Amino acid sequence: MSLIQKSTRTSLPALAVIVAVCLAACTTTRPLPPVTPPTTATKPTTPTRPETQAQTLQRSTFAAMPGWDRDEVREAWPAFLTSCQTLIRRPEWKNACTTARQVNGNDEGAVRAFFESGFTPYKVFNPDGSDTGLVTGYYEPLLRGSRKRGGPYQTPLYKAPDDLLTIDLASLYPELKNMRLRGRVVGNKVVPYFSRAELLQSGALNGKELVWVDDPVEAFFLQVQGSGRVILDGSQETVRLAYADQNGYPYKSIGRYLVDKGEMTLSQASAQGIKAWVIANPSRQNELLNANPSYIFFKEEKVGDPSKGPNGAMGLPLTGQRSIAVDRQHIPLGAPVFLATTQPNSDAPLQRLVLAQDTGGAIRGAVRADYFWGFGNEAGEKAGAMKQRGMMWVLLPNP
Repeated sequence: MSLIQKSTRTSLPALAVIVAVCLAACTTTRPLPPVTPPTTATKPTTPTRPETQAQTLQRSTFAAMPGWDRDEVREAWPAFLTSCQTLIRRPEWKNACTTARQVNGNDEGAVRAFFESGFTPYKVFNPDGSDTGLVTGYYEPLLRGSRKRGGPYQTPLYKAPDDLLTIDLASLYPELKNMRLRGRVVGNKVVPYFSRAELLQSGALNGKELVWVDDPVEAFFLQVQGSGRVILDGSQETVRLAYADQNGYPYKSIGRYLVDKGEMTLSQASAQGIKAWVIANPSRQNELLNANPSYIFFKEEKVGDPSKGPNGAMGLPLTGQRSIAVDRQHIPLGAPVFLATTQPNSDAPLQRLVLAQDTGGAIRGAVRADYFWGFGNEAGEKAGAMKQRGMMWVLLPNP
């Protein structure tokens, strides 16, 4: 996870002028993280695809995908079946997902034949015609915490406050479908919600604590990742804290903040580098964390199958090293994607079939992916160091 580029599964800022106009559209529901309105791209392809996606996808072949013949595609099969839980309800995916039920997922040849005979690869291009983009990484961290404040457990993680409004603009402006704003009511006006610094200084979240954890920096990184697990002191029970909502401010990189201040170089601005800086500069910890005004609220979930990751933007569990976050304005959510990039801090190839099952506040653009490394410290090390270049092909079912 590059702290320069990476953000959690977050939303757009609450724009006070638009909010005031759209007060009638206010709702207090907790929707999935929104995405920006579609931008105009220029790369042509088949006109049968959705417009914003058609402009960035160009028909290709399996032979053109570097490493396709070397990937163990059966390792992506469970993630594909997970996507099909939702995709099967869409007419263009129904046949593929129905046929998948008859495939032996343990048979590499059968899985490969399923994709090669039933799908067409489309190479992804940026609006400027380039075919490479940034690939970062994220993971599900593990923190230590307690139900009650005490001892080392002094940093709270909060559930969503009652006065946080979510404004859906689509009812008034259909072209802004999927764009949601955040705010609060003051008198007869809707204004932006509190920033991170304002929330923590004002006590506005008192009584909304879910758990208390032992490290404020790890709590910050949990917000960047969007979800994680907490092992509770005493009972040793492990619970999952999943994304519930966000205060409406855009994510601002604390890594970029330190680079701009001359505190470290761009290459040092990883999660590991930032943690080391905080240890060396404890008196400036709040200054650094508050440089990002975005704040994430959580909801508690039970950890059923520990091998499964948190739910992504589809409401379905992510699969370590086989799920990615994408910009859904360019990549169909749930679709198989062949990702050709490199290992973190390395030129060693990382070329494999993955599923586009998540979104992210900083995941913007056509050739842009956030690679889910999975759960735990090793996954965290990989994610923290990943800031690579890569290419992408979307696999779409044949008519």
